[in-house]
Amino acid sequence: MATRIGSARRKTRQKMTKNPRKRGKFSLRKYLQEFKIGDKVILKLEPAVQKGMYFPRFHGKEGIVNSKKGKCYEVGIKDIKKEKVVIVHPIHLKKT
Repeated sequence: MATRIGSARRKTRQKMTKNPRKRGKFSLRKYLQEFKIGDKVILKLEPAVQKGMYFPRFHGKEGIVNSKKGKCYEVGIKDIKKEKVVIVHPIHLKKT
């Protein structure tokens, strides 16, 4: 089996970029937002913040908040047929 060359951010030029006018800026309100256990959320990357970033394959997926771990949240998502748990910072989450 061939080994994968590159990091977790490879092939993500469009997913992890922002409009040049918005580059480097993010909302503090979104950074400090709170979620309750059982809330439905969408995983949406904020490229300006690398802390608590999930693997790019899960971008745009919908999940349910399972618990809180420090400042981050455990989000359960369905990846093809398996249930997976991703630890995500709240700036990368959007309520549905």
